[in-house]
Amino acid sequence: MTCDVAWALAWMASARQVIADNRELLIDLDRQIGDGDHGENMDRGFAAVVDALAGQECATVADVLKSVAKTLMSTVGGAAGPLYGTAFLRAAKAAPSAELSSAEVVALIAGALEGIQARGKAERGEKTMVDAWGPALDAAQSACDAGADPAAVYEAAVAAAYEGALVTEPMQATKGRASYLGERSIGHIDPGALSSALILKAGLDAMGEDR
Repeated sequence: MTCDVAWALAWMASARQVIADNRELLIDLDRQIGDGDHGENMDRGFAAVVDALAGQECATVADVLKSVAKTLMSTVGGAAGPLYGTAFLRAAKAAPSAELSSAEVVALIAGALEGIQARGKAERGEKTMVDAWGPALDAAQSACDAGADPAAVYEAAVAAAYEGALVTEPMQATKGRASYLGERSIGHIDPGALSSALILKAGLDAMGEDR
């Protein structure tokens, strides 16, 4: 499957399912270093995303992502709503086409990362979502520079996002609510980084079994 409107819609349906499947895991992770509501909030948000998209006609990938952004901002509580909402809004601005090129896949991920950093003021190494999206961007750019097709560029980003999420486990949080725990935040995967990796992986799943 190419990175087109049908893919973007399938991505969101897949994200809704993967977040539902991992709801309890995300709750448990967030209970260790946060409020414990990340899984519940994200589950509610992506259920609303699928419902919202069902009633819309989208001509471009950007149309899909704009709807996602608006819905998440209005339905997801805590810090995650504004962070993910801004991420998808910036991603939409970078993905105006009906079918994305390799460079536009990179721009989509770059836009999402820029949105997260603009809203959360976080940098890499602070045990946040940025630690998943940053490596995802690096891997996507490298794949694009090597001449990979859009799906392969996206696949490289997913693998790096997962690795980045796992690397948050030994980190000490220095940003957000988890930072209040100091050294006690060490030894736990950041729930936002993991949900980011899961959402990106959902886009890969939406491409079909051949990926």
